[in-house]
Amino acid sequence: MSYRKQQGYYRTCRGRCGQRRRRFRRTGVRLPAVIIGTVLILILCGRVILAGGIGEITGQAAESQAVETAASPDTSSGHQDSRASRSHQLKNAQEQVWNLVLVNPWNPVPENYEPELTYLRNGQAVDSRCYPELQQMMDDCRAAGFDPLICASYRTMEKQEALFEDKEARLIREGCPENEVEAEAAKVVAYPGTSEHQLGLALDIVDVSCQQLDTEQENTPVQQWLLKNSWKYGFVLRYPADKSDITGIIYEPWHYRYVGKEAAAEMYENKLCLEEYLGIN
Repeated sequence: MSYRKQQGYYRTCRGRCGQRRRRFRRTGVRLPAVIIGTVLILILCGRVILAGGIGEITGQAAESQAVETAASPDTSSGHQDSRASRSHQLKNAQEQVWNLVLVNPWNPVPENYEPELTYLRNGQAVDSRCYPELQQMMDDCRAAGFDPLICASYRTMEKQEALFEDKEARLIREGCPENEVEAEAAKVVAYPGTSEHQLGLALDIVDVSCQQLDTEQENTPVQQWLLKNSWKYGFVLRYPADKSDITGIIYEPWHYRYVGKEAAAEMYENKLCLEEYLGIN
């Protein structure tokens, strides 16, 4: 609004107010009118305040009731245990951070998951966030007189598909029934999209003197050292011999997964696999 318009607007308002005051004086009801007007304003204000107060109290009560309802457990005997279990699993799933992302035959790699990678001298690659601990672990293992070798690390979807198809082909050549090939292959090679290698947090580490991926790995000096010390660096043996029914993967004494030092320490101390640690099994 321009200055001139503002001045005109104010003059109009003052003129109207002056007219009202003159009418009050002429009629001789100026004082009663003021009193009545004041009373009416007080009544209206009281109603607004009261309504606002009631609304606020009602809102607080509704919020409190909603919180209590959400927090109150279902005590019916038929559902209490199952719901508590599902709630625990959901809570754990929601609290997962990057180093505890669960990938197994029933939990695929998150959609559009693309880790930032650090490449090793031999062409392997890992999630950059776990690289410092990995390098320290490998250095300390070598300093102890052993010779570890990382033979597998991050894999793309295409790489995982090629490995899976190759395993299927070998099973067919070995005489595996065609209708069982996929299921048998998945016991050894993770189905594409369900491999931890696609996270960049999993590594296959072998002893240079014995590079075959079989159970003999557990007897090599490198594996003996890693089994005792990997948890100190945040790594755990992902697929222990007695956890296959939980992990869905056969015993692999060469496959290590980064979970962070805190989780690794607890898993090592209590002999837990990742599913057990997360409470999802």
